Amino acid sequence: MSSDPWGRVDETGTVYVRTSEGEKVVGSWQAGSPEEALAYFERKYEGLVVEIGLLEKRVKTTDLSAKDATAAIDHIRGQIDEHHAVGDLEALGRRLDALVASVEARREERKARKAKQTDEARHAKEALVAEAEELAQSEQWRAAGERLRALVDTWKGLPRLDRKSDDELWHRFSHARSAFSKRRKSHFAALDAQREVARQAKERLVAEAESLSGSTDWGPTAARYRELMAEWKAAGRAQREHEEDLWNRFRGAQDVFFAARSGVFAERDAEQSENLKLKEELAVEAEKLVPVTDLKGARAAFRSVNERWEAIGHVPRDARPRVEGRMHAVERAIQEAEETEWRRTNPEARARAEGLTGQLQAAVDKLRAQIDAARAAGNNAKADKLSRELEGRQALLDQALKGLEEFGG
Repeated sequence: MSSDPWGRVDETGTVYVRTSEGEKVVGSWQAGSPEEALAYFERKYEGLVVEIGLLEKRVKTTDLSAKDATAAIDHIRGQIDEHHAVGDLEALGRRLDALVASVEARREERKARKAKQTDEARHAKEALVAEAEELAQSEQWRAAGERLRALVDTWKGLPRLDRKSDDELWHRFSHARSAFSKRRKSHFAALDAQREVARQAKERLVAEAESLSGSTDWGPTAARYRELMAEWKAAGRAQREHEEDLWNRFRGAQDVFFAARSGVFAERDAEQSENLKLKEELAVEAEKLVPVTDLKGARAAFRSVNERWEAIGHVPRDARPRVEGRMHAVERAIQEAEETEWRRTNPEARARAEGLTGQLQAAVDKLRAQIDAARAAGNNAKADKLSRELEGRQALLDQALKGLEEFGG
């Protein structure tokens, strides 16, 4: 018979292991010595120790699931319960109990972590839904569309919730995207319709602009081109593929007209600049007639200048008031000289002037006599009143005498 602290072999070859509940049969050994039997079953015990150690390490350092860990623990515990090894089996059982507690703790930890992740995912998806529903009302079509696509990618990266919650949130999210797409499609359909109307309107404007490009009716045609430009701006934009071509045709027609007008105007401006030079020379010639000393000669000379003036033609519009004003000034001086001469040589006007002067002189003399009489009578108030009346009559007399002088005294 052979034994050690944890087991023994009796004389029949039966192997026992010692436990706190007494000895338990491990097995029977007939092939060799009792020492070999104990060594064999002790090696099986060491194998269990190694297996438990490896499992402890896996539970501690890997992501071994609780289910797999529990299955491995149950498998080892079954071997211990069958008492097929010699050693401190109860110590192994305690290590397994501790391992069970560790696995359970990890299970609860993972459960809490998963619950937290699920809660975070719920809040994240609710936030995505809220933003999507807000974007569904946006008219920033490009930016909102790009943002909605980014939200889809974010959604795909989040963990799934329970089916009911996930489906409800996804339904709201998908509905918001569909609503935005529907509004955007409707907007661009309306925009396309507007652009088609604009295209047709601009086709008509281009046709008219091209028909006017050869006109030589410069003023009305230029005014009509300005109206066409205003109508062009009011028509709105056509489709991109048409807008540039229509504009190039429209602008090209205008350029043809205005280039031709500019050429004509340049030629006319050159001619009018020469006319201006000639008229300025005539204005200098006319101005030499002032002041008028020989009315008949001045009148004849001005007539000659004016005939040559009329034969010259137009001058630049901005210079016209200035140069024509010089001629008008000379003309007015000659007219004033004529009026003065007429008044001086008109016998009827002279007679009327002399009559008026005589009447005024008589009235003045009469008032002076009345004033002297009032003063002599001591009636100063009446004298003062008559003096004021005398001042008015004297002023009229002075004016009449001045007019009479124009008739040669």
